[in-house]
Amino acid sequence: MAATYFVTGASGFIGKRLVRALLARPGARVHYLMRDISPQRVAALNAFWGEGAGRASPVKGDLLRPDLGLSAADAKKLKGHVDHFFHLAAIYDLAADPEIETRSNVEGTRHAVQLAKKLGAGCFHHMSSIAAAGLYEGVFREDMFDEADKLDHPYFASKHEAEKIVRTECATPWRIYRPGLVVGDSRNGEMDKIDGPYYFFKLIQKMRKMLPPWAPTIGFEGGRLNLVPVDFVVAALVHLAHLDGIDGRCFHLTDTHPHRVGDIMNIFARAAHAPLMTMRINVALFDLLPKGIMRGLGALTPIRRIRKAVLKDLGLPDDVLRFVHYPTRFDQREAERLLKPAGIEVPELETYAWRLWDYWERHLDPDLFVDRSLKGKVAGKVIVVTGGSAGIGKATAFKIAEAGARTIIVARDKARLDATCEEAAQRGLALSPYEADIADPDQCEALVQQLVGDHGGVDILINNAGHSIRRGIETSYDRFHDYERLMQLNYFGCLRLTVGLLPGMAQRRSGHVINISSIGVLTNAPRFSAYVASKAAMEAWTRCAASEFLDRGVHFTTINMPLVRTEMVAPTKLYQQVPMLSPDEAADFIVEAIIHQPIRIATRLGVFGQIVQAVAPRIGQIVMNTSFRMFPDSAAAKGAEKIGVEKGGEKPTADQIAFTQLLKGMYF
Repeated sequence: MAATYFVTGASGFIGKRLVRALLARPGARVHYLMRDISPQRVAALNAFWGEGAGRASPVKGDLLRPDLGLSAADAKKLKGHVDHFFHLAAIYDLAADPEIETRSNVEGTRHAVQLAKKLGAGCFHHMSSIAAAGLYEGVFREDMFDEADKLDHPYFASKHEAEKIVRTECATPWRIYRPGLVVGDSRNGEMDKIDGPYYFFKLIQKMRKMLPPWAPTIGFEGGRLNLVPVDFVVAALVHLAHLDGIDGRCFHLTDTHPHRVGDIMNIFARAAHAPLMTMRINVALFDLLPKGIMRGLGALTPIRRIRKAVLKDLGLPDDVLRFVHYPTRFDQREAERLLKPAGIEVPELETYAWRLWDYWERHLDPDLFVDRSLKGKVAGKVIVVTGGSAGIGKATAFKIAEAGARTIIVARDKARLDATCEEAAQRGLALSPYEADIADPDQCEALVQQLVGDHGGVDILINNAGHSIRRGIETSYDRFHDYERLMQLNYFGCLRLTVGLLPGMAQRRSGHVINISSIGVLTNAPRFSAYVASKAAMEAWTRCAASEFLDRGVHFTTINMPLVRTEMVAPTKLYQQVPMLSPDEAADFIVEAIIHQPIRIATRLGVFGQIVQAVAPRIGQIVMNTSFRMFPDSAAAKGAEKIGVEKGGEKPTADQIAFTQLLKGMYF
């Protein structure tokens, strides 16, 4: 005989899928509680449920009102006709307001129990959670309840209290289900919100962006997290609800073999093609420290600010780290015994983790819902690009002008400035040219005064102007002026301009300084000692300035740019054979800096090189020395006839090709 169901929480993540599964049963009818029965919401649910939606009827009500707020007419119509009452409505959120969470989870359950009795329902099915066990240390069985421990967190306490109401106040035959941490559908990855392990996906994504997938990293270890996909939970719930003779019992819908936190992180890291955490620090070690010391440290202003900034950057709720060292394991033998004949079991996380990751990155990544467009960041703002008449600067100027910025380009060659502005005009873009050599102190000071006078200040300064010299130290003993002129432009010139514009930024409590540095600073590139030293000086000053101006609303970003095909590298014929970025691709790094305002942007190779230099500097020196001896100085540097790959366009050797392909973007 066809059954009739009443469901609360039918629009939720599990509830929608439960209703769809119930409607798949022959002749089944479903009445579902809704506070707002708007045509749009009902239509969206019907579209999700598909063909069976015609047998699903909304009932107006409110979780926080007695008898769930059902009208007398609706209650009369349903009385005696509800075979199964499923109560799923609740707040499942570690970061929810404690008062609202308690009212919804506890009082909402009491009201559902009252309504089930009033309607004469055949069985009351309560969706609880493993959170009802609190932070019990050891194995928590399906027949355990009062043994729950450490229920001081509002969410844990509310789930425990709700389950207690069912056990002590429900006059209707009841069954309780405690699912583990419910993740997306193992078949398609669908998930409605960020929860559980998803909180750490942003960290994995950032690691993937910073490092190559083969780079070893340090992670953390903790307790075992019991993850179950929503399709398993729904299938298990429907099957157990329709078995006879199991009223008054609780069932764990959990994984028999849960993974440790560190293993889960690595499973998702593999799915994301991110570096694995090969070395892990067990957070349980922090339990060895006296709690008074931990509380004292946590109260310190720097610690609080660091914690807040890290959690915000990664999108983590304040309490999430508290549950990394999860102490509870769950025994699910009764549920497992009853589900086995139906072939219902938890799939291995490794088999569907990639689907969860893919769905999150396409649909749930917080960055997808923030205005990260260049136009949203620069429209109407005054942006200065030094070295803006050619190469990276020119490509950047065109991009930001197209996005609506008031774009100012600075260069020392008036003819090239005019040509760039004319090219921009042909594209329908407007650039404001300023002729100045920022390496000249007087011209730089005059430029600052002119910019402030003409525009009232600058919102974003892009220190792109620079010069490079490719010459080994052995051929530079008598060329001390090389070091001086690079320092004058790459360091002092950028510094003068930045210091001149900083007061206005600090006064407005808004500003962004972007410095174009080099991958060579991260890798200690040989043959570029003068260039790397000048860029490293600017980086060091920037780190100090960033610390001082953090609370003034002024941001600093350093871009460790890899090799870019510009006029600056053209004299070195070797680079004709070397893979490198185009100016347009390099400009995309600057666009990223403007949009996201990171502290540093670097290629994964650059970051890995920095790690090698810090962890195993001798290995780094061997690699760099090998490249130094493998590639010749330019003809200009040697003051002699071109040799090697520069002689008559001679082809590079196999070693040279391999080196440049493996270390793409490096300076040789």
